Amino acid sequence: MSSIPFLRKDQLNGDLDVADAERLSLPGNPRIRLDDLPQLNSFINKDFDLGDFEKLAPHLWLMSKHDGANISPLHRQFVKGRRIVITEDIRLHLVWYYDRIFIKPLPQYLTSHAFWSEYLIPPQSNPTKVLQQQEKVSKTALGYLRTYSCLITHESDFHIAQEQRLIPKDVTWTQLSKFMTRFSSITDDEVAPRFHYGEIRLTRLNFYTKLILHKRNFQRVDGQYGTYFASFYGPLLFTFATLSLLLNAMQVEMGVEQVNVNGQWLGFWDVCRGFSVACLVLGVGLSLWLGGLFLFKFVMEWVYALSQHRIKKAGNLIA
Repeated sequence: MSSIPFLRKDQLNGDLDVADAERLSLPGNPRIRLDDLPQLNSFINKDFDLGDFEKLAPHLWLMSKHDGANISPLHRQFVKGRRIVITEDIRLHLVWYYDRIFIKPLPQYLTSHAFWSEYLIPPQSNPTKVLQQQEKVSKTALGYLRTYSCLITHESDFHIAQEQRLIPKDVTWTQLSKFMTRFSSITDDEVAPRFHYGEIRLTRLNFYTKLILHKRNFQRVDGQYGTYFASFYGPLLFTFATLSLLLNAMQVEMGVEQVNVNGQWLGFWDVCRGFSVACLVLGVGLSLWLGGLFLFKFVMEWVYALSQHRIKKAGNLIA
């Protein structure tokens, strides 16, 4: 597209459509002056800084389906039992963690046609570091806007977005629909590599960040030691329960073997021995089954990720 993704008549914010625009502040951010370019550029660059995602981008196919439209609408987020958590960090946009998903609200200045034409669409000639950074921010902004065409697909999504303060309160469903008309035509080539993908699990991001970037995590969400150590409670409890079952069964088996019984108690002796052996077999079998199930799901996810990645690459080559 390499152009503004919406028409001037469809913009949601017209604060900059005035003759003395140089004296205005950034829409939605009164402290950021448009005539202070260093401050303005610093704010925009920070607002759309993807951080570690830029290094993780070549490996994101390991963590999510290689499809920028792999995003559930807002009403489906509730169906999946997720609550929407507002974040101003673009890195966390569409990252989900168990029962929550992080979403960045739509900045007012991104809905201004004048802002795009003056500050986000770089000239086609004389590329410099500044212009390269401008193009980088523009691609990130385009990818970010495209996600809203997936998040808000029905009027019910629109009402949820307003309730959650994701979009301005004074915007109507008709206005927003016209504003987003061209978003679906934005291609992967025009957006930042992070937005070649949709929703991504935070647990996977944290896991692969350790392997690829050699950092402790992508984003820490457990601020208290209690919450952090509580996450180990389930696995540890299961491990100790299984070991306790196996050890008790082994102890009973060894105890039964050492008991001398006469014919009157021989039947009970057989029952005790058989039950202890059955508990041993059950414990070992359950552990092997769970381990095999985990390995199966892990391998199947890898196979699916590889197949989707190859299909996407083949499609790009044909295109």
